[in-house]
Amino acid sequence: MVQISRRRLLQKAGATAIAATGIAGCLGQGGASLDSVTVAYVPIYPNMQHFVMQEEGYYDELSVDVTVERFSNGPSLVKAFASGDIDVAIGGVTPAMVLVDRGANATVLTANGRNAFKVMATTDIADLYGQVGSDTFEQFEAEYGRKMRFGAPPDGSVPDVVLRYWIERDLGVGDFDTVVTKSKINPARSVQTIQAGDIDATMIMEPFATIIGRDERFTELEWSGSIFPGHPMTGLFVNQRVLEATEVAQSLVDAHIRATQFVNANPNTAAAHAASVIGSGVSVELAEAAMQSRAADFISDPRQIVDQTETMSEYVAEVGNIDEAVESDELFAFEPYESVRE
Repeated sequence: MVQISRRRLLQKAGATAIAATGIAGCLGQGGASLDSVTVAYVPIYPNMQHFVMQEEGYYDELSVDVTVERFSNGPSLVKAFASGDIDVAIGGVTPAMVLVDRGANATVLTANGRNAFKVMATTDIADLYGQVGSDTFEQFEAEYGRKMRFGAPPDGSVPDVVLRYWIERDLGVGDFDTVVTKSKINPARSVQTIQAGDIDATMIMEPFATIIGRDERFTELEWSGSIFPGHPMTGLFVNQRVLEATEVAQSLVDAHIRATQFVNANPNTAAAHAASVIGSGVSVELAEAAMQSRAADFISDPRQIVDQTETMSEYVAEVGNIDEAVESDELFAFEPYESVRE
């Protein structure tokens, strides 16, 4: 007897509902018919391609009307995607896994970047880490009478997963919650929080890692590219109706590839675009400086993150964020990228 997982049953049910309500459009030789899409993003530096696509007018060149919506955080974007309010999301790969695990049709078409975080900590902790490595956490607790305090975005976010992976797998020092105390902090507040002494360290993206590193009290402890080489950060994922609209999916991928090429060829202009969209105290000078960071690695090819995403998915399932690991063929669609690159 063929067994169908809960996830596949939910996906099938969702596809049936879409077909029944006509949301998917009228199918033809070129795929589903689609007149408009809503693109959602969170204003974080790793979503660099979106800033270029918006400011350089790439969205305007698509064959459909595009509405761009800004979300203050990942969880609200995921909720909106799950409810069908948005069609295209520029968001974290692990939240996309959660959507798939819950039965939503979320398909990753491109990567945005990889190796996107730094562990920033007080210089005292960095000195200790340089001397004793993984024993740092035990010695810190013995000296201060408390666990080390880490700041990171909400549970299940990419930086949260990479942080937990570092503690539990890379260093192998024990269960995360027994080793450190975590505070859930929006990336934009990480600088203020660590400078105020409310946390001792943070797993943080650019350009906030650059800001923290300019304060002589703090320094880089580790880079996520060393912790989990090639790990994914964010990507461009779409719902079923966009995936079925072949030309729209391909044009989104084409725009994304052009944006990545633009970032590589014109890093300062791309940084200025990022600063203008992000706001929140991110100056052009800061955005340009962050471009020099090894945590600023922008790509489009989804195959460059497949193996690492599968490893991450297995880990996310083990810690209970999803019910079972998400296979690459459930999460990715490679055809749009490959057709554009031919």
